[in-house]
Order: sequence, then structure tokens, then C-alpha cells
Amino acid sequence: MDFGIESKGESCGVFGMYDLDGGDVATTIYYGLYALQHRGQESAGIAVTDTATRRDKVFCHKDLGRVNKVFNAENISTLDGNLGVGHVRYSTAGASTRENSQPLVLAYIKGTLMLAHNGNLVNAPRLRRELAAGGAIFQTTTDSETIAYHIARERVKSRSVQEATVRALKKVQGSYSLVVASPQKLIGARDPWGFRPLVIGRLGNAYIITSETCALETIDAEFIRDVEPGEVVTIFQNGRIESNMELALPKEKTARCVFEYIYFCRPDTTFDGMSVTKSRIIAGKLLARIHPTEADLVVGVPESGNMAAVGYSMESGIPYGIAFTKNTYVGRTFIKPQQSSRMRSVKVKLNVLREVVKDKRIVMIDDSIVRGTTSRQIIAMLKEAGAAEVHMRVSSPPFCHPCYFGIDIPNEDMLIAHNRNVEEICKLLGADSLGYLPIGCLDEMTGGRQICTACFSGDYPIPPPTEDIRGDYLR
Repeated sequence: MDFGIESKGESCGVFGMYDLDGGDVATTIYYGLYALQHRGQESAGIAVTDTATRRDKVFCHKDLGRVNKVFNAENISTLDGNLGVGHVRYSTAGASTRENSQPLVLAYIKGTLMLAHNGNLVNAPRLRRELAAGGAIFQTTTDSETIAYHIARERVKSRSVQEATVRALKKVQGSYSLVVASPQKLIGARDPWGFRPLVIGRLGNAYIITSETCALETIDAEFIRDVEPGEVVTIFQNGRIESNMELALPKEKTARCVFEYIYFCRPDTTFDGMSVTKSRIIAGKLLARIHPTEADLVVGVPESGNMAAVGYSMESGIPYGIAFTKNTYVGRTFIKPQQSSRMRSVKVKLNVLREVVKDKRIVMIDDSIVRGTTSRQIIAMLKEAGAAEVHMRVSSPPFCHPCYFGIDIPNEDMLIAHNRNVEEICKLLGADSLGYLPIGCLDEMTGGRQICTACFSGDYPIPPPTEDIRGDYLR
């Protein structure tokens, strides 16, 4: 994960819940968001409504900070309602401000909408200009608000909110996993390429739509199924689930983000039928076959390097060990918005266990290298602690191209692998050797699923945007 300094940010986690028996959902949404905290720590929010008594009344609380900072017993108790959506945010489009926190709540002629979005739209600037020309007044600088406005506009001329959602999403290009709540329906939508995960679960007589299966397990909910790429699902007051596949592409054109398997998802998540832990272990085993070395110990950079390190150890026969102690009270450093904050976060978050690495030849496994700054620091820390050698192995190919679908890497010049070969990168990092997972191994790592590898190959499933999509529209 290059420990985050490399600005490999991801955009958000979503959680929607509809209790058909009328019970309050805010506390359960809180725990669901807590399970998704790894997907964003800049802000958090929950919006709820009561479908029986206050159909157009929405209670919402959101702010900057992590889930346990934003919410407490007092403000959770004010969120009365049996239908709600929640959100944790990392900003890849739009500044890190309270105004850009989600969920978004819109009041319009047909009632209210609550919306939470994970992803990036590549045509957001054009859509925003068109809306502004028609009189729309924006409260945020996020592309999510563009989706919300289009749904509201389409609803005026549609028979239902789910039809309006489908019609609105036909206008957008990019990655999105959405949860939308109208006065009496919960809707989930996933883009046609399936970039980001989205799943359906059930807890008693309550239904959930959320980003990862780990959030379902946290609240003891039953996993029902994945929302398919290009599918819009609607959960009604009687428990009926309706599916609309108008947005779907042929399966061979889907493009799941490979970094969900490599890094973003929690290890206990299953993404489109593939265990993330299994995927990372496979990557480690492949690394051991392709880039063997003589060493005394295999270690992983916490957390997302750990399972690949286990796989490397299993395949190579080199013992697996724990070389780092991690401060669990510090969040993922990649979501610190300012570079200076990221730099300070490395040693605050991670320290080397000297007695484990002293005089040892170490194989250090990490999930990726972006800028290289953090990898260089960690290698130096190992050698300062007495490691005889440090051989770095990376459970992904070289990161050579920017991503426009949710990973915050806007410029090729920021990438250490851009216009450098492996030997040059190894020298810059100060490692004794360096080996990447070849791009041809990603098929086996993801169980043959269709994936997006644009950050490695430059082969984008959607044409890249021709203008800035990061949300600085108001400057």
C-alpha cells in the first residue's frame, strides 16, 4: 500500500438500510460505517427518514472526521427513522470540506432524496455546466451532487424514482456505486463496468445495500448477493426487490477495479464472489514463483501487504514473521489530504521490531508502489534496525498511469515507475532487490474476473477525461 504517503486514495464507502418493521436504523448504519472506515476518513454522515409518520422529513448529521468522532450517543439519538443512508468519504473529486460531506439530501417537488456515492464521474464538469446553465444552484463541489440533481430532474417526468435513477445514470460516465433513499424506497446502483463493489444484505426484516460484505458481517446481517454491474435494485416497503439491468454491458466488457482486490477492500470482504484474502495470498504465491530469493524472513507491510506475505511464505518455504508494530489508533495514511501530514504519519503509525529483523535477510511485501517515498522510508527503517538485506516484492505491477475512476493519482510525473525501469526504482528505494507481480498474473489473482488494469497498462475502459475532474469547479 506504500503506506499511503503515495496518495493512493479511494473515494468512499456507502451504507443504506431499510427496516420494514419500522425500527430505527441510525445505530446500525453507524456500525456499518465503522466497518467501512478504511474506505475514507475525511468525513462521515448519516441521513434517515421515518416512512410511516414523516415521509418528507429527513434527519441528517455529518461532519469532517472519522465515524467515532462525528457521531456520539447524543446526536445518534436524534436520528429517528427506519430508512436511511450513510457515507464515509475520501475526496477524489471536490475539496475536503464539511459542505462536501455526504449523504446529500435534496428536497424537491416530489419529496426528498438522500444519496451517498462511491466513485468518480469523468464527464462531471460538462454535466455540471449544463445544469448550471439551466438554473441549478450547487451547494458542493462534488460530482455526487450532479447525480442527485439529475435524478431529481428526471423524477419530475418519470413514473417512479427508480425509473428516474436509471434515466439519470444513462447520462453519466465513470464509476459509481450508489445508495439512494426516497420517502419509501431504498435504491442501489452500480456502474456498467462494475468498478466499485456493492452488495445486498438482510438483517431480520431489514434490508441493507452497502459497499463491502465486511460491513454486513459486522452487524450480523446475511449476505444476499452482489449488485451486478449495470444493475439498479429497488427495495420496496413490502420487501420486494426489483432489478433493472438497462445499464448493463456485456460481461466481457466489465472492468472491476483491480485495486479493490489488491488494497482497498478489507481482507474479510468478498468482492463479486472472490475472497480478497484468497486473492492476496495467490498474489504472494505468484511473486514467490516469479521472484524467488534467498532470505531468512518474509514480512508484510500492514495491513494490505500481510496476506500476500503469507502467500509468499507458503510458496517459498521462508518463515513468515511480523516485523512491524502498528499504532492502531492512526488511520490509513493515504487518506491524509496534505503531503506534510502523510510524511509525519509514517513513523507515527509504524515502527520496526528490531529483535525480529536484526542480522536477517528480509523479504518485504507491499501491495504497490506509487511515489516510492514511503517504501524508501520503510526500507531505511528496516536497515537502521539491523536488517542485513531487504528484498522488496510488490503484489501488483508497476503503477505507471493515472486513474480517473476513484484512485487519487492525477499526474504520471508523480509515479515512481513512470519512465523508470525496475533496476532504477530499486536503486531509488535502497532495496537489495525488487520484484513486481507481472500484469499477466492478475487474471489468476482475481479468479478470471474482468478487471480494469489501466493504472498499469494505460488501457482505459472509458476514454479519459479531457479536463480536470477533481471538483475545483468554483475557482
